[in-house]
Amino acid sequence: MDIDRILTNLKRRRYEAHYFNTKEEAMDYLAAELKGRTIGLGDSATLAAMGAYDRLSQENDVVDPVHPLPGEKFRDVAKRTLLREIFISSANAMSEQGEIVNIDGTGNRISAATGAHEVVCYLVGRNKVAPTFDQALWRARNVAAPLNARRLHRKTPCAQGEALRCYDCKS
Repeated sequence: MDIDRILTNLKRRRYEAHYFNTKEEAMDYLAAELKGRTIGLGDSATLAAMGAYDRLSQENDVVDPVHPLPGEKFRDVAKRTLLREIFISSANAMSEQGEIVNIDGTGNRISAATGAHEVVCYLVGRNKVAPTFDQALWRARNVAAPLNARRLHRKTPCAQGEALRCYDCKS
């Protein structure tokens, strides 16, 4: 995987792209760049694993579906993320050409990422980068979507099946 080529491809698509060797470096960068802002987080296992809420909440007003207010439902939190200056999420997959692929069960991350935020940040690990768009789409359907369905206790075939793959259920 040629990181410099990927960064160049992202910049050609008008993304401001950065590479970090560790999640700590990435979170330090975001914390410094976004200090004092209102931030909405997408419901993302990647963000949770990076400690994004804890780190960014130190000096920002952060809304995160994983940390709702008492009695707040997921949909209400997702709507509040739309009102933030910054939206941060991850992607299910990305091609080396810089094509971002997301399959979203409720549409909250997709709608927020295309909304009226001043800044949208995608945190994409090396594990999510595929050589081509078709391979990135395959990863989104057969790795990310089933893992998310299982994490969210969905009753879809990919969440309940033994094999980690898309069963093309159209849900």
